[in-house]
Amino acid sequence: MPAYVLSLIDVNNPVQYQEYAKRAGPALAQHGGKFLSRGGVKTALEGSIPQARVVIAEFASVEAARAFYHSVDYQEARSHRLGAADFNMVVVEGA
Repeated sequence: MPAYVLSLIDVNNPVQYQEYAKRAGPALAQHGGKFLSRGGVKTALEGSIPQARVVIAEFASVEAARAFYHSVDYQEARSHRLGAADFNMVVVEGA
């Protein structure tokens, strides 16, 4: 069953965040993930999402998404993001 990782992001330090982005994409791909949306224009249909950036990635399963998150490669990428962005991430089981 597919799983989706949803990240809601406000970037505070774009230069530092770019270091994260350069590493996170390859780590995601190494774990079978693919980006469905990577910070595209968002339009609220109801309510609001205050974060400026929304990223959605698809994985084969919740387990694959968790393996990506806990991988050495992603954790190394994540270390470059800390302090550069307010970041919320959740994995959601697909239908």
